[in-house]
Order: sequence, then C-alpha cells, then structure tokens
Amino acid sequence: MDFESSEHPAGPRREDVLPATATAAVKVVIVGGFGVGKTTLVGSVSEIRPLTTEETMTQAGVGVDDTAGIERKSSTTVAMDFGRISINEELVLYLFGTPGQQRFWFLWNGLFEGALGAVVLVDTRRLEVSFDVIGRLEERGVPFVVAVNSFPDAPVYPLDELRGALDLPPSVPLVACDARRRDSSRDVLMTLMHYLHSLAVTPEAS
Repeated sequence: MDFESSEHPAGPRREDVLPATATAAVKVVIVGGFGVGKTTLVGSVSEIRPLTTEETMTQAGVGVDDTAGIERKSSTTVAMDFGRISINEELVLYLFGTPGQQRFWFLWNGLFEGALGAVVLVDTRRLEVSFDVIGRLEERGVPFVVAVNSFPDAPVYPLDELRGALDLPPSVPLVACDARRRDSSRDVLMTLMHYLHSLAVTPEAS
C-alpha cells in the first residue's frame, strides 16, 4: 500500500503533535466522587482528542454504585480519562481523570505515580462523596485544589461555608467552576499551577 497517497496517513494528527517549543511537562490528576464531572472537565479543556474509557452502566453496578442525585447518568469511567493542554509555549499539562466509584480506586496507585498535584471536583448536591477523596489525597501528601462544579439543579453555597463543610485548611484553594466550559476548566488548572508554585517557593505554606 502506498501510505503517502492513503486517505488515512500513518502517524498522529497535526493537532495531536506536542508543540516543538514545549520544554516542561506536568502530570495532573482530576479526582472526585462518582458523576461530579471529571470526564467533562478533561474533555472540555484538552487540546487533543481526549482518551476516555467510559462504558454504559449495567445492572452489575446496582446496589454497588451510589447514584443518588444522578439517576440519569448512563455511563461511567472504568479506567481513566486522558487529555493535554498547553499552558504556554513551554509548559504542557497531562491530565489524568480517575474513576469515581470506590470499586475502581485500586487504579489510583498507578494514576498518581509521578503526579505533582490534583484537582478535586465536588458537586454540592452530593458533597459527602468528596470526603473520602480528599482524605485519600491528604494521606498521600498530594497537593490539591478544590473546584465546585456547577450543575443546573445544584444548590449554591458561599465558598466559605463549603470550605467549612469540607474541612479544608485556609491554604487550600477553593474555586467555583463550570466543567463544561473550556475557559473555566483552564482557570481551575491555572489555580493549581499557582498553588504548586507557591508551595515550591514557600514549602511551609503546605
């Protein structure tokens, strides 16, 4: 076969090629409870076609996965989501979204290897599903920021109240976001980058 004349040439698409100016890459993990918007955030902000491992939810998850408040959800991440975004000409972030159900948390060990920080997405309709996620990050010593994802039917609370409910230290950034919007998701990642930089400059801030 003449690959040069093929309608589907071998190799990556032009938009998937890493920019030649990139000199540094950072691994970031997107975590949160089941159905909080992790796949949506990675997909909205990624400059390449995101890799997803979403599968249709089946009867196997009935009684195992807590779908209270998200009864309309029909698919779920079973391994990871992956995306990439260039913060500037030199810095590239690799985004790894984790599964939300606890039965898939054994995958976290591999996904967190080499990660510099994490974004915790929370849903105010089901704030309690975030407690164990935040606790696991604190046990691992992984720096993180918390982003409150907006849903049309979700109650809205002042960030100070949410900080208290989540028992977050004053030093941990807490921001509102809309995971469907690229600019909003990018702002969350920039908040994490600024936080990681502040920890590197003044480690006692952690």
